[in-house]
Amino acid sequence: MRFEFATAGRILFGEGMLAEVGTLAAGLGRRALVVTGQSVERATSLLARLDEAGVAHETFTVAHEPTVGLALEGTRRARDLGCDLVIGFGGGSALDTAKAIAALLTNPGDPYDYLEIIGRGAALTCPAAPTIAIPTTAGTGSEVTRNAVLASPEYRVKVSLRSPLMLPAIALIDPELTYSLPPDITAYTGLDALTQVIEPFVSSAANPLTDAICREGIRRAGRSLRRAFQQGDDAEARADMAFAALCGGLALANARLGVVHGFAGPFGGMFDAPHGAVCAALLPHVMAANVAALRERAPDHPALSRYDEVAQLLTGDAEATADQGVAWVCDLVTELGVPGLATYGLDETAFDALIPAAQRSSSMKGNPIALSDDELRAILERAL
Repeated sequence: MRFEFATAGRILFGEGMLAEVGTLAAGLGRRALVVTGQSVERATSLLARLDEAGVAHETFTVAHEPTVGLALEGTRRARDLGCDLVIGFGGGSALDTAKAIAALLTNPGDPYDYLEIIGRGAALTCPAAPTIAIPTTAGTGSEVTRNAVLASPEYRVKVSLRSPLMLPAIALIDPELTYSLPPDITAYTGLDALTQVIEPFVSSAANPLTDAICREGIRRAGRSLRRAFQQGDDAEARADMAFAALCGGLALANARLGVVHGFAGPFGGMFDAPHGAVCAALLPHVMAANVAALRERAPDHPALSRYDEVAQLLTGDAEATADQGVAWVCDLVTELGVPGLATYGLDETAFDALIPAAQRSSSMKGNPIALSDDELRAILERAL
């Protein structure tokens, strides 16, 4: 048995945990670039805590999914201001931008020197600037991952800046920050979190440590995502979903993903669509295609029993089968109002570009079985 497990230097989880951020930040730097989502007002309490701790700060707003250019702009600003600490506060876009800025702040050259697929993919050589990652959604798990997903409008693709040196010094998860999320964002981010505990659990790179983490994440998401969607101030449900998202980040950083994310990356580069909504629309159809392909071509593959276990964890029924798990996820996606991918402009004319782009993605390498072009096309048709 051989595997690696890497994560943030420290993980702090719990209601009210944001109150600790001033002391934590003061131990890492003197001037922070605070990378926020579109609403800087949401970070008012964070900024007040930094003031109390004597940590100078400047804000940098991420109003949309991050691009290579935006990360470069943030890096220049951090350097010009003399920032020695980066704090990401927001959803996956803000956290990924913060991690990219922290990495580019300490490593020489151009971002394309380090980017996958469209760049040289060179390894980072210097540790990123100290980073505190504070999620305000329960979805991406970016607070504990070793990569930052950046869009390149020029190439119409999303790619990763990736290195263990990018892991945040501190991941601070306070479920109270998610109470005000609207139902649609709760649905999209929550289904992304669910995807990110299912795909690593059945992946070709699963290991005993990520298995344990995924099992707990699947169980909590299964019992609480509907409740968080229906009643946003349900503290127990919000804590469960924040923890499930953390589990997803821990798992994907160490055990890979699969076809859902293989499609989601290039899809996000070609169409303007929320990442979580894309994952949600694809998830039940990818699960069904994987189960069918495994039964047909690899009936003894351990991932088949894993899909049965996913169903059992989601439904609470110890006898549930993989097919029942697929049906449960399909019903959940419908109940949470997830639109089909045609909503964002996908039609069959784009399949010939999207399928090979997805096959080149690193996520595809984690899928438990290689799917054919026809199988991938059928997934897209069902997800329309």
